[in-house]
Amino acid sequence: MGQNIILNHQEIEHKIRRIAYQIYETFADEKEIVLAGISSNGYILAEKISEVLKNISDITIVLCEVKMDKQNPFNAVTTSITKDAYHDKNLVLVDDVLNSGTTLVYGVKHFLEVPIKKFKTVVLIDRNHKKFPVKADFKGISLSTSSKEHVHVVFEDNNNHAFLV
Repeated sequence: MGQNIILNHQEIEHKIRRIAYQIYETFADEKEIVLAGISSNGYILAEKISEVLKNISDITIVLCEVKMDKQNPFNAVTTSITKDAYHDKNLVLVDDVLNSGTTLVYGVKHFLEVPIKKFKTVVLIDRNHKKFPVKADFKGISLSTSSKEHVHVVFEDNNNHAFLV
């Protein structure tokens, strides 16, 4: 099986910019947003969205890295900031690909242990293979694939791309 490019560098940059504007529109009246990216690609995507948000708004962006074992989502989820840092705040959970929804649903569960003001989710690619009732509020693209196909997102300097294997 070969690689089929789904999104090239320019398309990913465009999707990131569009998602950032959607987040800004949703939180325009707020002073602060926590962007919580799931390690590792979700966090890289959160950083890229943060860069755009800082250029288009005066909202304070707090970056948070969410560490979880994607093969064993029941294991403890940890974050790079304390619970007090997102208590009663606006939070956006970010991941690169939404496959079955397992990673996103356990990430959401972790953040719901404390009160959150407003909670949204972002994915670059939504695969439409959900086994959990979770959705992305903001997404780059929706992609119908077979369950045997795998989507990979690569973040490299001037060579971001997503492909299907």
